[in-house]
Amino acid sequence: MRLATGARVRAETILIATGAWPHLGLKIPGLEYAISSNEAFHLAELPKRIVIQGGGYIAIEFASIFAGLGSRVTLVYRGENILRGFDDDVREHLRSEMRSRGITVNCGHTVTAIEKSGDEFITQLSDSSTIAADKVMFAMGRRPNVMKLGLQRLNIRIHEHGGIEVDDYSRTSTPNVYAVGDVTNRVNLTPVAIREGHAFADSVYGGKPTPVDHRAVPTAVFSEPEVGVIGLTETQAREQLRKVDVYKTTFRPMKATLSGRNTRSFMKLLVDGGTDRVVGCHIVGPGAAEMIQLVGIAIKMGATKADFDATMAVHPTAAEELVTMREKAISYGRAAAE
Repeated sequence: MRLATGARVRAETILIATGAWPHLGLKIPGLEYAISSNEAFHLAELPKRIVIQGGGYIAIEFASIFAGLGSRVTLVYRGENILRGFDDDVREHLRSEMRSRGITVNCGHTVTAIEKSGDEFITQLSDSSTIAADKVMFAMGRRPNVMKLGLQRLNIRIHEHGGIEVDDYSRTSTPNVYAVGDVTNRVNLTPVAIREGHAFADSVYGGKPTPVDHRAVPTAVFSEPEVGVIGLTETQAREQLRKVDVYKTTFRPMKATLSGRNTRSFMKLLVDGGTDRVVGCHIVGPGAAEMIQLVGIAIKMGATKADFDATMAVHPTAAEELVTMREKAISYGRAAAE
């Protein structure tokens, strides 16, 4: 293996963990004026106005950060709603909450050009409208960092999704070469990469072949308010299960009541109507990340809705709503012949 310095290194086993790199999307006029999530941490001053293109984790989190610090934020996203792949109720609730905090969420559009005009930048959108800002940020996801690694020379296969192709034990198509983390483009989350690294060490050096279970991974979006989710969305549950029971609630947290804020939390449980197992949990509100970590344990253990119902509530907390939802919002069922 040759390093960037030109030195050659020999090893019995090679582990590739080069992560991912910001993706700026299609080339457009003035793209060189845009910053990514990398440069956002090194700004000399807080922009008074910023346009952010994107609708995923990174775009949503930075929109919340800049808005919280006092910037006027416009989020531009090409899709019909933010957070593609999340439950539709979560997407709509968060979008509403972001707007109530002064963030302009402009869906169904893209930035088509950026022009520098004095000390500001003029962004042109796909509908020919323009927005003036002090900074323009592109947060359109990250791509596996596989460039300049010489993978073709090693006959290491790249999966159709762009990451290094690996098996359940993170082995590539070349003997003694492994890959973990975002460079494999499996589940691109820091804790997942750490777990994959541990499993690699156990499998290769610990004498304990250990695959990583990428199902039902709890995750959080550190937006304002936070989002915490695990398991199936309502759409996925309807596609995969014969019967689905949906429980959901929206409420004003007590801390918001005392402070006079109008923010509202949202919680949703998806239950397999045939087994009573909770197959999905979706939370938007203060402490969502902390709650979903603990709910994740219950769901990985196969907890049922009856188990949730039998758990005593802690009052006054937001989390008590998870064990006090009794009335189904809706149920879906399919005929047995399907």
